[in-house]
Amino acid sequence: MIDRLRERGIVNEAVLAALRTVPRHDFVEEALKGRAYEDTALPIGFRQTISQPYLVALMTEQLMAKKSKLRSVLEIGTGSGYQTAVLSCVTTKVFTVERIAALSNRAENLLSAMGITNVRFRVADGYQGWKTQRPFDGIIMTAAALAVPPDLLLQLADGGVLVAPEGDERQQTLATWTRQGGHFQRHDLVNVTFVPMLTGVEH
Repeated sequence: MIDRLRERGIVNEAVLAALRTVPRHDFVEEALKGRAYEDTALPIGFRQTISQPYLVALMTEQLMAKKSKLRSVLEIGTGSGYQTAVLSCVTTKVFTVERIAALSNRAENLLSAMGITNVRFRVADGYQGWKTQRPFDGIIMTAAALAVPPDLLLQLADGGVLVAPEGDERQQTLATWTRQGGHFQRHDLVNVTFVPMLTGVEH
């Protein structure tokens, strides 16, 4: 898998080391473990998916913006916890928000069993972010909103990067937004297909 990621242009050694370290097969259903290292998204229940390894690597690399380590990252959409675990390898502290309580609890238990201790979990509406912990060096969204919520952009530290898919079910673009004072510079990356970002909480 790591060789494939290198071939596709992933060059940040900290990101590659994180994906080498985190066992993706632990985050998928038993029936799908044989496909865990394919470069494809897989279902995790609740109409959600675990993202393909390339997009996990690309988003993490873009988030780091050539840094070797980040201090504080906000993840919107915990999902399986795989992206969360990867982030925990390259970030001092990860704050992750999930609107589906069962997914959040499952991911928290899994990461705890793996000995990962630098992640805080919260069940909440991702559109609100985690204002009491701002500012963040990076924010990563694992579901696509029609437009990136302004509230999330304002939770970035100066120089921080937000990475997110944006668009509807027909067309989505993965992009970065870099904060420069009161301005945000957008850079489009690739066309993608992510699950839609929803409001509210499911207990």
